[in-house]
Amino acid sequence: MNVNAAVAAAAAIAGLCTGVIAMLAFRWSERDQARPTRSSLHTDAVLPPGVDTVLSVLRSSAVVLDEADTVVKASSAAYALGLVRGGKLAVEPMLQMARDTRRDGEIRQVELDLPRRGTGRGDALAVSARVAPLGSRLVLLLVEDLTEARRIEAVRRDFVANVSHELKTPVGALSLLSEAVMDAAEDPEAVNRFAGRMQIEATRLTNLVQELIDLSRVQNDDPLEDSEPVRVDELVAEAIDRCRHQAGTKQITMAAGGTADLHVWGNRGQLAAALGNLVENAVNYSPACTRVGIAARHITAPGGDLIEIAVTDQGIGISEKDRERIFERFYRVDPARSRATGGTGLGLAIVKHVAASHGGEVTVWSAEGQGSTFTLRLPEAGSVRDRDRRGHRRTDDTFISEHLPTPEVLP
Repeated sequence: MNVNAAVAAAAAIAGLCTGVIAMLAFRWSERDQARPTRSSLHTDAVLPPGVDTVLSVLRSSAVVLDEADTVVKASSAAYALGLVRGGKLAVEPMLQMARDTRRDGEIRQVELDLPRRGTGRGDALAVSARVAPLGSRLVLLLVEDLTEARRIEAVRRDFVANVSHELKTPVGALSLLSEAVMDAAEDPEAVNRFAGRMQIEATRLTNLVQELIDLSRVQNDDPLEDSEPVRVDELVAEAIDRCRHQAGTKQITMAAGGTADLHVWGNRGQLAAALGNLVENAVNYSPACTRVGIAARHITAPGGDLIEIAVTDQGIGISEKDRERIFERFYRVDPARSRATGGTGLGLAIVKHVAASHGGEVTVWSAEGQGSTFTLRLPEAGSVRDRDRRGHRRTDDTFISEHLPTPEVLP
């Protein structure tokens, strides 16, 4: 009897101990879960109030570092630039700046060139990094991408340098020729000769200034503000008329053909200037007694119907290395020939800008010694086609003619 009571008492005590231990373990587990861990410290909770909201609207790439150089917060742009990898700041100069700022509390700024991630391109990524203390434990890093700004600045510098050079040439020539006229005042034949040269240089200067104005206009103006349906055959006729004298002097035949009654949507003045530049180049770079053709057609494209205007010549052609650069400002395939024909190197740059601003493109096919074909593709004026298909009569002066005459061959 005493033995059984002792066993029962021992069992009761053991059960009580087990329950107490289980309860203590449960409480300990709850306390452990409530205690902040290292990973939970690296959340938005450690940031000062409002900082997370401010960082989310900044255009700059933002990174927040703690006292152990661990990334507490990073914007998506910072990851895209490759600044953060594996929870750490991957750019050593920026990391050193952060450590120095944490030590002395001074704001620091520096411009760096970083290699591009995941590309075989040799150009670097230009950035401006600014580091400042954020509270007592954190450091804020703001990084601004300067690559595009530097590219634009380089283009601007090149443009100014090229314009200065191009303006200096005819102005200098006019100055020298005027001195020659004064010195040859007693020689009427020499005066006439020098005066003729002065007219040529003055014309070149006028053309350069006008093309600079045209380039500035197509870059700054929105063609959609003054857009209208424009007849392609009228643009072709205007381009041919613009080059009629030069073509006649070189006995070049200009032929217009293709599909009749096509329309594009855009700024009439800009479109006429673009097509006129293509035809003028074809005439200037073609030998005598050759042919320049202008043809238009309608093509179907995934993004919408297009009008394709091709200008073909039988000229000197363009080499492969030059084809990659011919649409750059002031670039000339043959500088000596361009100056002899009055070319400024801006014509194709204007064509490219007009095509792009109208939602189209310009392409080139060429072979040395065989000639070139420049193709201008522009969105079709679909509303005009729709009205025609419904049989509605057009009353606008732009569409007086219902039928285009047969392709004209001009001597």
